[in-house]
Amino acid sequence: MSRSLVIKRFLLFLAAGLVFGSLLAEIPFMFLPHITRPPERITLVIPPGTAREVAQGQQPPSLPANMEFVVGDTLVVRNEDSVQHQLGPLFIPPGTSASLPLNVSQKYAFECSFVPTKVFGIDVTEALDMGTRLSAILFGGLPMGMLLAVFSFVLWPAKKKETSV
Repeated sequence: MSRSLVIKRFLLFLAAGLVFGSLLAEIPFMFLPHITRPPERITLVIPPGTAREVAQGQQPPSLPANMEFVVGDTLVVRNEDSVQHQLGPLFIPPGTSASLPLNVSQKYAFECSFVPTKVFGIDVTEALDMGTRLSAILFGGLPMGMLLAVFSFVLWPAKKKETSV
């Protein structure tokens, strides 16, 4: 097999590995739409009657127990209840709003007056951008392509050209 055919075969299997790596890398992103978005302002509304429901040990149906954010998001809490509420460092009197910038990637557990457990979880993660996606493709695809190329020569060895003397 000539040198150019070996190089072509190697490049073909390397490209196949990149395609396969791309597919494998993109599958998880399809299941993570909440972290593949740019930062935004997210409003959490405390509805009227929340304090009464919480006093009875009920979870207000419109309020989640935990929330997920990306770094750079801002959580805006609007209190439509008739009593004051608190979420971690935020004090929210009736009829007002307060905002919490989320600039650090970590899991928070804030003291909270509008859920029965009195603890509100906030998970802040780095947003996955195109650079992260390309890194995943390269870190998965290049080694896969190299392995495919090497194993192609094991499974289908290159034959030497026979020369007559």
